[in-house]
Amino acid sequence: MRYARRWQKVVFFVALSAAAFVSLYPLLWMVGASFLAEREIFDHVGLIPRSVSLDNYVSGWRGVGGVTFTTYFVNTLILVVLRIAGTLLSCSMAAYAFARLDFTGKRVLFPLVLLTMMLPFHVTVVPQYVMFFRMGWVGSIKPLVVPAVLASGSFFIVLMVQFMRGLPVELDQAALVDGCSVFDIYWRIILPLSAPALVTAAIFVFIWTWNDFFSQLLYLTRPGDFTVALGLRGFMDASAGSAYGQLFAMSIVSLIPVVGFFVAFQRLLIEDISTTGWKG
Repeated sequence: MRYARRWQKVVFFVALSAAAFVSLYPLLWMVGASFLAEREIFDHVGLIPRSVSLDNYVSGWRGVGGVTFTTYFVNTLILVVLRIAGTLLSCSMAAYAFARLDFTGKRVLFPLVLLTMMLPFHVTVVPQYVMFFRMGWVGSIKPLVVPAVLASGSFFIVLMVQFMRGLPVELDQAALVDGCSVFDIYWRIILPLSAPALVTAAIFVFIWTWNDFFSQLLYLTRPGDFTVALGLRGFMDASAGSAYGQLFAMSIVSLIPVVGFFVAFQRLLIEDISTTGWKG
C-alpha cells in the first residue's frame, strides 16, 4: 500500500512537471531566441541557442525612432507609481466609508459600485475618450492617472471593503473614546491594519498598468511619452521587416520588473489570502 501511494505521487509529480514544461516552453523558447541572430530565430526550435549574442539586447535597448527603452521604462514607472498611489489612497478611503461609516445613501451607492464591476470596459471606451478629448487631455497621462485618483477601481473598493469589515469594530470605539476623529481612525488604525489588502491591490495595479496596451495606445500620442508596452509594439511593422530578435530581448527585460515586484511582495499577498480565510 505504501509503495502504491509512492508511485501515485511520482506519477502525479511527473504529470505536473510535464504540464508546467508545456506551459513554459514558449517563454523558454523566447529567452533562447533572444540570443540568436535574426536569420536564425525561426530556423531553431530548441531551447538552447547554438550561439549566444547580446546584440539583440544592445540594439533593442536603443529603441525605435530615436527613443530608447530607458525613456519607456521611466515613463512606465512614473505611470505605475501614480496609479498605485492614487488607487490605494482613493479606494481605501471609499472602502473605509462603506465598511465602517453610516451615511445617507450607503445602501444604494455600494450596490452601484458592484454593478460597475459587471460593466464591460469596452462599453465606456468611446464616452471616456470623447470626454477626455473635449477636456484636452488626450496626448497626456491624465486620462490614465486621474480616474485612479478618483477611486474608479470598483474591484479594489470591494476588495478592501471585505477586508475592513473583518477588522474588530471595538478598535473604532476605543479610538473614539480616546478622542480620535473619523479620519484619524482611518489613517492611524484601519489603513495600517489593511496593509495586506493594500499590497494585493498594488500588485494588481502594477501588473495591469505595466501590461496595459490599449488604453496607453489610445491616449499617448507622442513617442517620448510612450510606455514599455507601446515601445515593444515599435519593433513590429506590417509594411517592413519586424525585428523579432530585439522584440524578444526587450520582452524578456520588460518581464523582470513584474516578476520582481510580485516576488518581493508575495509574502504579504499570501498573508492577505490566509488572513481573510481565517477571519471568514
